[in-house]
Amino acid sequence: MASITIRNLDDATKEKLRLRAAAHGRSMEEEVRLLLASLDSHASPSITQVSALLSKLPTGSLAGRHILLIIGGGIAAYKCLDLIRRLRERGAHVRPVLTKAAEEFVTPLSVGALAADKVFTELFSREDEHDVGHIRLSREADLIVVAPATADFMAKMAGGLANDLASAVLMATDKPVLIAPAMNPKMWNHPATKRNRVTLANDGIWFVGPNSGEMAESGENGAGRMAEPLEIVTAIEKLLDTKPKPLFGKTIVMTSGPTHEPIDPVRYIANRSSGKQGHAIAAALARLGATVHLVSGPVTIADPEGVSVVHVESAREMRDAVEQFLPADAAVMVAAVADWRTANEAGEKIKKQPGEVVPVLQMIENPDILAGVGHNKKRPRLVVGFAAETQDLLANARKKLDRKGADWIVANDVSHSSGVMGGDRNAVRIVTRSGVEEWPDMSKEDVAERLAAKIAAALQTIEV
Repeated sequence: MASITIRNLDDATKEKLRLRAAAHGRSMEEEVRLLLASLDSHASPSITQVSALLSKLPTGSLAGRHILLIIGGGIAAYKCLDLIRRLRERGAHVRPVLTKAAEEFVTPLSVGALAADKVFTELFSREDEHDVGHIRLSREADLIVVAPATADFMAKMAGGLANDLASAVLMATDKPVLIAPAMNPKMWNHPATKRNRVTLANDGIWFVGPNSGEMAESGENGAGRMAEPLEIVTAIEKLLDTKPKPLFGKTIVMTSGPTHEPIDPVRYIANRSSGKQGHAIAAALARLGATVHLVSGPVTIADPEGVSVVHVESAREMRDAVEQFLPADAAVMVAAVADWRTANEAGEKIKKQPGEVVPVLQMIENPDILAGVGHNKKRPRLVVGFAAETQDLLANARKKLDRKGADWIVANDVSHSSGVMGGDRNAVRIVTRSGVEEWPDMSKEDVAERLAAKIAAALQTIEV
């Protein structure tokens, strides 16, 4: 059904579906199955219904934005192929400019195929310069990105040179410019580069990176690695994001994922939490302008963009990390913390011996992180806890609300049949002392956006 439906969709709707599926890390077929499940109908949905549903979908965080990507001549140029893909996943239109040196590392063919646009290389192109092409390129973009920005290219920018297409475009633009430096650590720390960095910053140029680590050259290590594509995407989103930031200036501490409580060096006690919901909420809060400190248990998903993350293993490590970030404006405790741990962790692997009885694990209670925050002398103004239950959902959530000193409990059914643990969808109820707010089944990303907006509104009300 899904593949037949996709073939019959119009091109614009297919593109929206592709972008949504890519953003969620799913195939188009899997994405459409989940969307069809949200139609409250026992009959097979029509093409018209599916098209109408998809027409309402957001097309990505950079939908309709035009990015002029200038690719410089460094080994890190290969990362720009992935950068183009990531930008297009988010709905951006990417127009590439390659320097002569960049063509030594990536080809116009590969760049153009990923960008689905013409690749510009020549300043004195008869085809492009009949209408002053370099001026047009510089003005039609919402943002110009230079990646990698080599030491040579930074020097040209700082000196105001305009002797090729890339540098001429930058001299002619009135749009914001973001550069991602990439070079050998000694070049990055050279006095000339330091002077150029100051000059460019004073000229209003934005920087992302560089990072520290191993260089392409054998045995070289230090600051100079180009920022990763997703880091550059995050910087682009921040520069182009003109939406209101109701949480700007607010600090929020969060937990997400499971905890692992060791039995011996090999085995541990854990649960099925994937961290998807908590990480999505952290990212949504950051998009609203909050400074988010996320304490994450062991997960296999990427850190959320725009969020400061501390990785821990056990409940005690999570508690200690959370307390370091108090006081805060709000606390959102999403992690599925193990209630118990073994009283005595074995220093060596517990071996099974023939004829011996099964070892007995003596259990003790783990610290209650939510209660510790809810009753803390540095208690945030808003404390939100989560209740993952398999029975008596609302009754257990209400008990948790009173016992743990929370303002809200986000209750969700995590029984095996619900598919919530490790899945991509959730149906939650917001339990407060004034009542219960029931939300429909939706994606975890949509739950995150809605909860972040509710938190922002609550903090503004508390201030008043």
